[in-house]
Amino acid sequence: MKVLVAEDDDRIADVLTLTLGRSGFEVHRESEGEAAWFRANSEDFDAIILDLGLPQMDGLTVLKRWRREGRDMPVLILTARGQWEERVEGIEAGADDYVVKPFHALEIVARIRALIRRSKGIATPRIAFGKYELDMRQMQVTEDGIPMDLTPQEFRLMAYLLHNRGRVVSQLEITEHIYRQDFERDSNAVEVLVARLRKRLRHDVVKTRRGFGYSLGDGY
Repeated sequence: MKVLVAEDDDRIADVLTLTLGRSGFEVHRESEGEAAWFRANSEDFDAIILDLGLPQMDGLTVLKRWRREGRDMPVLILTARGQWEERVEGIEAGADDYVVKPFHALEIVARIRALIRRSKGIATPRIAFGKYELDMRQMQVTEDGIPMDLTPQEFRLMAYLLHNRGRVVSQLEITEHIYRQDFERDSNAVEVLVARLRKRLRHDVVKTRRGFGYSLGDGY
C-alpha cells in the first residue's frame, strides 16, 4: 500500500516513515503544502497523512483542492492539541479521520489500515481468499491456518491484489504501489515477483491478462 506523509516536522515525518515502512507500507514524503498537493494530484496513493500546518499552502487548503478536483483517496489529518476548530474544518472539508498531536505512531498505522480497508469495502484486517487468509496486522499469509514464509514484497503484492479484487492491476500500478520511488520501472521485476508468488501459493491464484496486468483468479 502506497502512503503519502505530508508533514514539515522532520522528526515526526521520520517516525511515521520508519513505522509505516516496518508495517509494510511504501511511504513517500513531502514537507510543503503545494508540493503535497501536486504529488497527490499526479500520482495515486492508497492513503494520505496530512498535517494542517504545512508551509506554502496549509493542509486545509490542500485538502479542499484535492476534493474539489475529484481526488477521493482516504486522508487522515494531523492537528495540534486543543485546536478543535481545525478538526471540525478538516472533517467538513473531506478528511476521513484525524489524530491530535502528540500521538503514537502505531495508532497512525492502525488508523491508516482501517481507512484503506474501508475505502476498499473490506470490514476486517483479516482477508480470506479460498484456503488462504491475509492478516494485515500480523503481516502474514496462512494456508489452511499454517503461516507461509513470504518475503515483504510477495506479501505486499498479495495484499495489493486482495485490496483490489474484481479488477485488473497493471505492472506500472504495482510498481508505484509496492516499490520504492527510485525503482527501475522498465525492469522485469514485477513479472519475476508474480512468478515467485505463484510458486509459493502453488495454485492458479494470480491470473495474467496479457497486455493489461494481473488479477486474482475466479473464486478468490
